[in-house]
Amino acid sequence: MAIYLDNAATSFPKPEGVYKAVDEALREGAGSPGRGGHRGGISAARIVLEAREALAHLFGISDSSRLVFTHSATESLNLALLGLLKPGDHVITTAMEHNSMARPLHLASLQGVEVTWVQAGPDGFVPPRDIFAAIRPNTGLIAVTHCSNVTGTIQDVAAIGAAAQKAGIPLLVDAAQSAGSIPIDVSSMHIDMLAAPGHKGLMGPPGTGFLYIAEGIELKPLLVGGTGTSSASLYQPETLPERFESGTQNTPAIAGLLAGVEFVGSIGVDTIARHEAALVGQLIAGLLPIAGLKVYGPDAGRPRGSVVSFTMDGMDPSKVGFLLDNDHEIAVRTGLHCAPNAHKSIGTYPAGTIRVSPGWFNTESEIAAFVEAIERIARRKR
Repeated sequence: MAIYLDNAATSFPKPEGVYKAVDEALREGAGSPGRGGHRGGISAARIVLEAREALAHLFGISDSSRLVFTHSATESLNLALLGLLKPGDHVITTAMEHNSMARPLHLASLQGVEVTWVQAGPDGFVPPRDIFAAIRPNTGLIAVTHCSNVTGTIQDVAAIGAAAQKAGIPLLVDAAQSAGSIPIDVSSMHIDMLAAPGHKGLMGPPGTGFLYIAEGIELKPLLVGGTGTSSASLYQPETLPERFESGTQNTPAIAGLLAGVEFVGSIGVDTIARHEAALVGQLIAGLLPIAGLKVYGPDAGRPRGSVVSFTMDGMDPSKVGFLLDNDHEIAVRTGLHCAPNAHKSIGTYPAGTIRVSPGWFNTESEIAAFVEAIERIARRKR
């Protein structure tokens, strides 16, 4: 692929160190973390611990044992939601959620949990006051996405977190589109649970993710089994992180995630955010003058992640995506992006949008080439 602009789905390319770390762990690791006192097992355990501590440092987590590894943000959200909520509880969420949040909540609602879906404006923003207004005596959780995977809209998590803490309600944040590219500090933002994948802004391999669980939050495990600890007992360990990490961990992938997090840390999240914001600004400035094209999301000057969605009059988004891929070797995402309610909020349901998501490794010349390709497609339509 000549130009890759689908980093909201998964980042590509990865830093060279990620490829090397995965290869080295596969070739030289020869051990399962926590499952042996030999040097291979100790080496694997060290990789996992270093990755856990690197992530904790990146997100302002004081106790790295409260950060548990999963295979995805989806698993993390399932653990947080289905592990916490019980019949009779009330949870507040938003219309901008990805199905990784929406579907577990729907399942919970079928099991007796009350769910309030707070609506977003046409720019994808959910006013914090509307979330506060939905609080009830039995509200047991507020669950929100940090950055929309459809519009790039950044929700005011800090304000939501401060109000949630004052009301004594835990806050769960889906950071799938923000971890690694938008600064996050769980303490100052009052985040009680943070879910993120490793393969997007953190630059790691697919099949990695984590959930941070603040002290005082008690969850039921989704999975029980061997943890390498308390082996004489049939009961799942109570201690973290072992309570939520049954089974052999994917050490090579975690090694790659560690390398990705170290890469992000070496550059700085603020630097990555500025680079991506500059590309997004260039992208929007190039798209807006094209006749028949509409860009969705926050107005100029409002916070936006590295996601831009647009439509073209008279053209199905899937056709535009095909032409970009087939004629111009440019990769983007089209359709509903697993977030149908977000598209209903911005008026693009059911066809969806063309989504462009630049990343750290994209350049101004690539954005210029993309805009030129869209101009050609628009002329071809006429």
